[in-house]
Amino acid sequence: MSEAAVVPTGTDEGAFLLDVRDLVVHYPVRRDLTSALRREPHQRISAVDGVSFSLRHGEMLALIGESGCGKTSTAQAILRMIDVTAGTIEVAGRDITHLTSQQLRPIRRTMQMVYQDPYESLDPRFRVRRAVEEPLLIHGMAGSSDQREAKIVEALERVELSPADLYIDRYPHELSGGQRQRVAIAASLVLEPRLLLADEPVSMLDVSVRAGILSLLDRIRRESDMGIVMITHDVSTAAHFADRIAVMYLGRIVEEGPARQVVNDPQHPYTKALMSVVPKRDPRDRTEPQILHGETPNPIDVPRGCRFHPRCPVAEERCKETDPQLHVPTGAANDAHRAACLLV
Repeated sequence: MSEAAVVPTGTDEGAFLLDVRDLVVHYPVRRDLTSALRREPHQRISAVDGVSFSLRHGEMLALIGESGCGKTSTAQAILRMIDVTAGTIEVAGRDITHLTSQQLRPIRRTMQMVYQDPYESLDPRFRVRRAVEEPLLIHGMAGSSDQREAKIVEALERVELSPADLYIDRYPHELSGGQRQRVAIAASLVLEPRLLLADEPVSMLDVSVRAGILSLLDRIRRESDMGIVMITHDVSTAAHFADRIAVMYLGRIVEEGPARQVVNDPQHPYTKALMSVVPKRDPRDRTEPQILHGETPNPIDVPRGCRFHPRCPVAEERCKETDPQLHVPTGAANDAHRAACLLV
């Protein structure tokens, strides 16, 4: 069963930059020789299983959850980097779910991705100039060399690598981690996209430079009215910068709503467990961390009923049979805050 769409209240669907409905991504598991001879059924990994959400222009949505919950697969499916098993993806009102590579080419200019590791996303053989220039050449937006130079300098200035002359001829190994990530962001912004997907953009960086990168993304999206889907496992980061939070567990969104409400008043037991281990500003504010026992279930064999019940500290017998859908909890402040739990 698919989840209800994560749609902000008070908006019409025509205002959405990104609209994902009932997204499903399955990865086939290759059978070994013995399984093939026995004609055992093909297995598949349920990476994303019925995810729906919408994003408006200028909005930042944070997808949070443990490693392996399907966040990155969701982002890759939105960019059509991987095949979609079921569901629809609309960008600026256009369904791109089944477009060919040739049809996707002009649309991909409007959608860019910032990867987790700036040490891997930049080619060590390319100077900064070439790294930022490459998207322009690929998409045929190069123009003259002077025009390209102007766009490269502008992109570097936007990410606060200023003056650009100090960085434009450096190689990646001559930059710090934060500077490398800024170059990667500049290479994404040079095409002037409307949608940016940031996959753990600061997890590989020192704590001292993380706030600067996140503040940069926040400023850019406000100035350019660009929508951002930020993938992170850092709840405190999501609460500070994102407008809305969607919590994923085992391929599903189990709670979503305005960032402050989700953080200050979590409804789903999984979200409560995530919040319980976030350090508090006041050392006198002590809470007992909720340690989840056991490992995340195998995505090849998803548990019946609520997929969180094997690890849930408050699970009841009915949780083993009924698969809850997103709904407004009794204690929620407004209808925009929803959770997929029978007990709320």
